[in-house]
Amino acid sequence: FVFKLTAAKQQDHFFQAAYLEERDAWVRDIKKIIRCLDGGQRFARKSTRKSIRLPETINLSALYLSMKDPEKGIKELKLEKDKKVFNHCFTGTCVIDWLVSSNSIRNRKEGLMLASSLLSEGYLQPAGDTSKTAAEGLSDTPFLDLSDAYYYFPDSGFFCEGNSSDDDVVLREEFRGTIVKQGCLLKQ
Repeated sequence: FVFKLTAAKQQDHFFQAAYLEERDAWVRDIKKIIRCLDGGQRFARKSTRKSIRLPETINLSALYLSMKDPEKGIKELKLEKDKKVFNHCFTGTCVIDWLVSSNSIRNRKEGLMLASSLLSEGYLQPAGDTSKTAAEGLSDTPFLDLSDAYYYFPDSGFFCEGNSSDDDVVLREEFRGTIVKQGCLLKQ
């Protein structure tokens, strides 16, 4: 679960994630930043709440806890797509349906806005090519209200059987040098 980042001064930095999906999420976010900077744009992480005008009355953290409630929350399932089995996940349609039924939103359009906020703030993670592509900004919205777009809670124990997320061939490289700084990466 290691990836290497080479800085402009030819310095190599190695990052190790706890699991495959975490590694992929970090790589995806770093690629977004690189595209932004290469395009001549200044990178600044905007608050989702401000950028989509999310009302102050909506507490994403409390909503997330409600979604995870074992009795009344979103049911985590074992889903299959493209010969891969996704464990502890749910569809985009399930999320929007749950938001509507819990009276958190008035319509599906508002649901997309709220679910996109949950996704960009890290309360939901994309699983599978369809949802990952949308989250990378290659779709109209980062969150998809589709039955074949899969998502999961970051602390759910999600894993994918038959996943070859190493489609982008990871080169084996011997680690050399001394560890300058060691710690945990936190996505904020």
